[in-house]
Amino acid sequence: MKSINGIQFADMVKMGAHHLFQNADYVDALNVFPVPDGDTGTNMNLSMSSGAKETAAHTEEHIGKTAQALSKGLLMGARGNSGVILSQLFRGFGKSVEQQSTLDAKQFAQALNYGVETAYKAVMKPVEGTILTVAKDAAKKAVEVSGTEEDICSLMEKVLIEAKASLNRTPDLLPVLKEVGVVDSGGQGLVFVYEGFLASLKGEELPEKTVSTSMDDLVNAEHHKNVQGFMDTADIEFGFCTEFMVRFEEGKKAFDETAFRNDLSAYGDSLLVISDDEIAKIHIHSETPGEVLTYGQQFGDLIKIKIENMRQQHTEIVGEGYTKEVPTQKAEVHPYAVVTVAMGEGISELLKSLGASAVIEGGQTMNPSTEDIVKAIEAVGAERVLILPNNKNIIMAAEQAAEVLGIEAAVVPTKTLPQGMAAILAFNAQATVEENKKNMTAAYAHVKTGQVTFAVRDTSIDGVEIKKDDFMALAEGKIILSTPSREEAATKLAQSLIDENAEIVTIIYGEDVSDEEASNFAAFIEEQFEDAEIELYNGKQPLYPYILSVE
Repeated sequence: MKSINGIQFADMVKMGAHHLFQNADYVDALNVFPVPDGDTGTNMNLSMSSGAKETAAHTEEHIGKTAQALSKGLLMGARGNSGVILSQLFRGFGKSVEQQSTLDAKQFAQALNYGVETAYKAVMKPVEGTILTVAKDAAKKAVEVSGTEEDICSLMEKVLIEAKASLNRTPDLLPVLKEVGVVDSGGQGLVFVYEGFLASLKGEELPEKTVSTSMDDLVNAEHHKNVQGFMDTADIEFGFCTEFMVRFEEGKKAFDETAFRNDLSAYGDSLLVISDDEIAKIHIHSETPGEVLTYGQQFGDLIKIKIENMRQQHTEIVGEGYTKEVPTQKAEVHPYAVVTVAMGEGISELLKSLGASAVIEGGQTMNPSTEDIVKAIEAVGAERVLILPNNKNIIMAAEQAAEVLGIEAAVVPTKTLPQGMAAILAFNAQATVEENKKNMTAAYAHVKTGQVTFAVRDTSIDGVEIKKDDFMALAEGKIILSTPSREEAATKLAQSLIDENAEIVTIIYGEDVSDEEASNFAAFIEEQFEDAEIELYNGKQPLYPYILSVE
């Protein structure tokens, strides 16, 4: 095969996206930190699926036009850093070939290389041993081989071999990967995409994962069924769509599907359970997803978690089959908006009380896409906007949103909720966007963040031995303690973060923590640090029983 056109490239994209979809759970499981936010596979899958959907809708024989469709779909669907980097790889690829009707081996190799250059430019501080390295090494091999190889299929074979070799070298470049004993998750996702590309060129089929697919079909059917019964958001009794997988573990509670199903039915509705001898995949709509996950941990290792707020999604979902008649009104245009991202009803209310114009439901396990952020900002109707991601894995998607909005926009690169709270308080409606970005960034520089969450697997990081189901204390993103006691994790975290210079300590407790437990924790801090002012809020967030802000 000496050349490929747009139709052939579209099939490569389709195969690459499908193969990544089939293996997204595996990619998720490669995330280094044992916290319940291992979502690289999910983010890359959703990003690539968005690209594949746009490609299928706008496939042309002209490969440049088809590649532009892929680029657009990936750009708007990009979620998380891994998804954004993937979108930049093919953004550069598309830019390189936009005038080409077909590609030969040399042009294909050059396009892969230009994609790598584009992706590296998009990342402020590129880290080797990641998806960037795998893409770079594979593209370098492509350029090298294209000097003598004219067959694109043979070229892609060698590209894939090098991509896999580079992936296996990632632990040598990132010590934390070697410590945990895994390869880079984003690099693995890219390898799955390239495997799909090669299979398409060869006309081969890749193996299916029937359990995953059948569950997805059932979930789609369940959601469709539920949508028919809702005429208003207030009708949604159980607001969080919760999906996870349990890998059964010896020594844990024996799994009986009937009993498991009966027990979980008490936590919500739309329950689906599919299991085999090794894994159970669960879908449920619940008001208390944290309690659901805690129940599931009795049986083994949680290897994938996804929680989505259905109340927020309701308008879009129902819009496909039902349109409520309402008077059309011209959206009010506001001079300024601050749009931020967070999980938890209480946290959302808190951020709005501090001055946020809109709060996008998202964070750990559910990174919003570029398009999600764009739509939220457009709904506000502002002339200028400041975006606060509150999560390091959302910053790049937010930056892409700022680029495509068409209004004056800037990202204040907050990585935690406490940073976002401090930044909002520094907002000045009379200042320019750049002045606000500078001042808001400076405002959170002195804020320290602490979190308590649970471990999803056994591991060892930075000398801390971690047991699955333990509570972990994270001070400024570093795991300092793993213990079976939530109380101990919280108190040790407070003692690590708070010192005699602390003036304000804000405690935000999650949906699994009672008011009494939270009050006792606040009293402990007050007794230990008498000069600090203590503020206590019920954030109602899942997965993280406590979030601490120390100023």
